[in-house]
Formats: sequence, C-alpha cells, structure tokens
Amino acid sequence: MFIVCVSVFVKPEYRDAFIEATFENARNTRKEPKNLRFDVLQGLDDLDRFFLYEVYRDESGMDDHKATTHYKKWRETVEEMMAKPREGIKHKNLFPEIEEAFQSK
Repeated sequence: MFIVCVSVFVKPEYRDAFIEATFENARNTRKEPKNLRFDVLQGLDDLDRFFLYEVYRDESGMDDHKATTHYKKWRETVEEMMAKPREGIKHKNLFPEIEEAFQSK
C-alpha cells in the first residue's frame, strides 16, 4: 500500500469553499480503481487545519490520481484558499497487512 498524508491550512474566509471542493475531489478519488481510502479530517482546535489521508494500492495509484481531471481541478481551485503551501508526506503500510485492505474493497 502507498499512503499520503496531506496537511492543509486554509484561510478562514475560504473554509466552506475548501470543504466543498475537497469533498468533490474525495468522492471522485474513491471511484479510482487503485484508491482504497480517502479521508478528509478537520482539526478540532483549529477549524482551518485539514488533514487528507489517502491510501492507494501502490505508488502508481497516486500517480494516476494526480493525472485525473478532478485532482487538477481541486489543486487549481484550492491553491488561493491555502494560508501556506500544503505538505504531503508519503508512507508505506506496516500494519494491518496489505491483504486485509484488499479484502475490504
């Protein structure tokens, strides 16, 4: 599995628009064949802080995702909404086993 965790800080006046654009991207990403999970989280202590948790079968799934129209639209739409550049950190899965994730899809 290939996992990307993205931290996003949004300007307060764009919070609702960011959520709407991100939900659209997440819904479409979940339809991608190599996407296993896409969570959108919002900070409880800072409502303008978001965390995107994306899980793909492999790294090529993320590459495929970045080539989609919905991702490109999201990236362009939210760019001006961010208080600072987003930070994505890539991970590999250690637990649970990869097979367990495939069985749940």
